Amino acid sequence: MSKYATGKHSKAISDRSGMEFPYREMVREWNGSFVHYTEFEPKQPQLQPKGIGGEGIALLQVRPDRTEPITTVMLPQDPFTTYQAGSSIINVYAPGHGLTNGTTYLFRGPPTVSPGTGTTTNPVFAYATIPNFDGITGAQIGQGSGYAITTGLYDNGARVTTDYALSNFFFFTVNTDTATTGNIKGGGYGCSIGPITISA
Repeated sequence: MSKYATGKHSKAISDRSGMEFPYREMVREWNGSFVHYTEFEPKQPQLQPKGIGGEGIALLQVRPDRTEPITTVMLPQDPFTTYQAGSSIINVYAPGHGLTNGTTYLFRGPPTVSPGTGTTTNPVFAYATIPNFDGITGAQIGQGSGYAITTGLYDNGARVTTDYALSNFFFFTVNTDTATTGNIKGGGYGCSIGPITISA
C-alpha cells in the first residue's frame, strides 16, 4: 500500500471557487468535489428521498365476519294481555321488540332443563310451558307452528299504529282458545319470542 505525504506545507485549489487553500483544510464533497471546509455543501436531502412503503391495510390478527344467528327476544313479566271476553286476539307488550310485521314467530316459556335423553346429572336444555291465563292455555300460545304477528296494539276493534305502539306492542290471534274475562295479563316471567328454529 502506498504511503502519502501529510501535506502539512502544501496548498490546494478549490474545485468550487478556484482559490488556493491549505491542503489540510480541504474536504471531499458527496459529488467528488475537493473544496475548502468553508465552502462545503452537504448533499441536498431531496436527492436521497427515503423509501415509502405502501400503507398498511390488512390487520395482523383478524377473524372473518359471520352472519349472526337470529335469536329470541325476551319478554317482560306477564307480557300477554287478552283483548276482550270471547276474543282470541292477544296483545303482547315487548319494548323495542324490532320484530317484523306479518312474520311468523314462536313463543317460548321460561328456560328450564329436562332429563329428556340426558340424565339427572346431565340434563337437556328445554323451555317450560307458558302458564295458562284468562281461558287461554299456555300450550296453545307456545304451539310449534308459531303465529304470524301484527305490529302495533289492537284496541277498540282496530290496529293502533302510533310510533309508540309499533315499537312496543304486537298482537296475534290464538288458534282455538278465547278469553274468559278480557283485559287480563298473563304469561309469567321468562317468556320469549323468536324464530321457529333456533340455530347456534
